[in-house]
Amino acid sequence: MTSPVVQVAPETGFREIVALLTEYDITGAPVVDADGRPLGIVSEADLLRTLAAQEDAGSLLPAPESAQGSPVTAADLMTAQPVCTTPDTSVVAAARLMSRHGLKRLPVLDEDGRVIGMVSRGDLLRVFLREDHVIRREIVEEVLGRINGVSPAEIGVEVNQGRVVLSGTVPEPHLVSIVVNLCRSVDGVVSVTDRLDSGLDSGLDSGGAPTELG
Repeated sequence: MTSPVVQVAPETGFREIVALLTEYDITGAPVVDADGRPLGIVSEADLLRTLAAQEDAGSLLPAPESAQGSPVTAADLMTAQPVCTTPDTSVVAAARLMSRHGLKRLPVLDEDGRVIGMVSRGDLLRVFLREDHVIRREIVEEVLGRINGVSPAEIGVEVNQGRVVLSGTVPEPHLVSIVVNLCRSVDGVVSVTDRLDSGLDSGLDSGGAPTELG
């Protein structure tokens, strides 16, 4: 996510919003109340709709009805009741939330409901630029090393272009799905191929098919 985030108050005027978006090279900003809690989102699209509602002196076409009393503040312009997320939301879950609601950005809220950042489509895609050795290290040190009963030394981890292949042995069958699902949650992982055996069915094929994101 991007933090700290550029925010605007409900009374912020049209020109000031344009200036902020231009200055910080962003396409939208959350509208927050005095406590920093989100009221809505104001975006370039909202600003353009306002411009389109203005009467064009050089046009022979009548101005849209909305030209009268056009909105001039963030409160008038914003899309209310914004869809938000939290810092611990996974990349996949955030992407699904954006896709489901047709959004380009999500405000990120802390535990008190205050805006602490913004996550955009670009932020989500940049996660998949993580280098393979970084992904592998996180899986070995921060995933496998924290699962009770699992020994990182017993599991082979190969990463190529974000595609993870797991091999080796875990002591109990139920641990296979735990290992695979936790590896899938690592930022930058595109797919996970499960070639793991459990201590009770060593030698049997556990599937071997890659599990793609989505």
